[in-house]
Amino acid sequence: MTDKPDFVSRRKFITAAAGASALGIAGCVSESGSGGEGGDGTNTDGGNGGSGELSGTVEIAGSSTVFPLAEAVSVEFRKEHPNVEFNIRSTGSGGGFSDFFCQDKTHFNNASRPMKESEKQLCEDAGVEWLELNVATDALTVVVNNEADWVDCVTIDELKQIWEPNGATKWSDVRDDWPDEEFELYGAASTSGTFDYFTEAVIGEAGSHRQDYTATEKDRSIVQGVTGSKNAMGYFGFSYYYNNPEAVKAVKIDNGDGCIEPSLETAKSGKYTPLARPLFTYPKKSALKEPHVAEFAKFFVEKSADQEIVANQVGYVPNTEEDMQEQLDQLTAAIEEVQG
Repeated sequence: MTDKPDFVSRRKFITAAAGASALGIAGCVSESGSGGEGGDGTNTDGGNGGSGELSGTVEIAGSSTVFPLAEAVSVEFRKEHPNVEFNIRSTGSGGGFSDFFCQDKTHFNNASRPMKESEKQLCEDAGVEWLELNVATDALTVVVNNEADWVDCVTIDELKQIWEPNGATKWSDVRDDWPDEEFELYGAASTSGTFDYFTEAVIGEAGSHRQDYTATEKDRSIVQGVTGSKNAMGYFGFSYYYNNPEAVKAVKIDNGDGCIEPSLETAKSGKYTPLARPLFTYPKKSALKEPHVAEFAKFFVEKSADQEIVANQVGYVPNTEEDMQEQLDQLTAAIEEVQG
């Protein structure tokens, strides 16, 4: 099955976001979708409320993996600009592009993989221009039940055997000394960038992921499934595991150079291959005309190098100062272009 888009559930289960004040977060993320399409929800005085303060609504959709980072950054932004509201939807990277961003309904689309050619064409056909900004690095994490004491490390080939179409049905199909028990599998929905990245990195061909598994955009649902069965396996972005390390067991990955655990350090060093991946946000160029949108875009990029927010709170690898400045230079040039 595939769950409906998750607007706020990740917030409730990520301890870093919970560390912010409840009132601050509640004012930051809207479940109602207020603000309408594109720039709607922005004051007619150009987004400054006539008082020199920024105001308006920032509309964001896309990746469930980038969701907690966008949320954490928006909480910090509202400390400086309390009149700016945020509507952040967790729709999956692909769902965000096709249903919101390329339909001119949002200012940003978060993505856990680069924009596809088909998505670029969809946006171009709708007259939507974009900018690609790298905001962090993730260590996509494979997890099993805490009682699955027979498995601590898997090879990429073994993961392929499990997750490819018509793949292994029992643990013993992969290794003889594993239990003669059927897998219970939980993973990302096909609209998710995590699904796309995992499929290509592990199985090697786009769209070649098995279909007989529980598909969802909610990491909580994956964890619930894995904790509920000793024979379960799932995968999702590192942030949820980072903030809930006792709930499930992360499996080490052997890509030919030994077993490597998912961590900030192994993702940053490049050892955690092929499941370390860049994370993106895509601002709509025309939306950068709005002061509150442009300022948030710059703030997001600046905070991408913030160790406290990106690593300590959310659980991703921050950009280097050099990489952050390169992204900021591109963004500043785009803002100057549209604002004249």
